[in-house]
Amino acid sequence: MVSSAAQDIGSFIRSQREAAQVSLRQLAERAGVSNPYLSQIERGLRKPSAEVLGQIAKGLRVSAEALYVRAGILEQREPSPVRDAVLADTAITERQKQVILEIYGSFCRENAAAPTGPESGDPAPE
Repeated sequence: MVSSAAQDIGSFIRSQREAAQVSLRQLAERAGVSNPYLSQIERGLRKPSAEVLGQIAKGLRVSAEALYVRAGILEQREPSPVRDAVLADTAITERQKQVILEIYGSFCRENAAAPTGPESGDPAPE
């Protein structure tokens, strides 16, 4: 029996590949996986690992995070214009995007945990 998550990620990868006008063989080569294995993923017969999803995302030039969410590896996050802008930027690598988002996330968590009032780095009002 084919799992719905595997079928969902497979059909999503196929639609992204077709939208990018990339053949199955081309994507397999770009992602460093075999043509038959990629075909099985697209048909929902195999559920790829996070590493393979990352390679496929790179081959498609799409966000690895989007594939991870689709595959159920990551939970869907609240919409964020900052995150969306970083993920859409084609001038930086997937790894650089993840580092930026990790730093941004740590700043957001730090600010949420801080007491209200002037920021600790700001000078006190006179």
